[in-house]
Amino acid sequence: MSEKSADKQPELHRLSLFIRQDWVMHSGGQGDYKIECDSLTDEDLETLALIISQKGKFSEVYGIPKGGTRLQHALEQYRSSDGVKLIVDDVLTTGNSMENARQMKNWPDAVGVVIFARGPCPHWVKPMW
Repeated sequence: MSEKSADKQPELHRLSLFIRQDWVMHSGGQGDYKIECDSLTDEDLETLALIISQKGKFSEVYGIPKGGTRLQHALEQYRSSDGVKLIVDDVLTTGNSMENARQMKNWPDAVGVVIFARGPCPHWVKPMW
């Protein structure tokens, strides 16, 4: 393989998406595996944003720091002049961050989307997986 061909190979991820280890989750609970969304590439997030945009219109989007911020940026290109207000995150554990963001933004009718849900979601939040 030539040097130019090697340059066109996809970048290998340094992190695995799923990591089996004991760790303290953002919620304070203990977990025996971690979903490491930092391993998702920009292209992964662009594709997830496309999938989300195909589910319905949204006029504003807010990403829960830090995990949801990258997804928010990927989604902004799909905003429309009408539609719901959207709150997004990468991984939902208890739903508290989503509820807090809804209150902080004062978006009582917001719709939530998370890439992964580790537990039950509030009725207004839809997990992709």
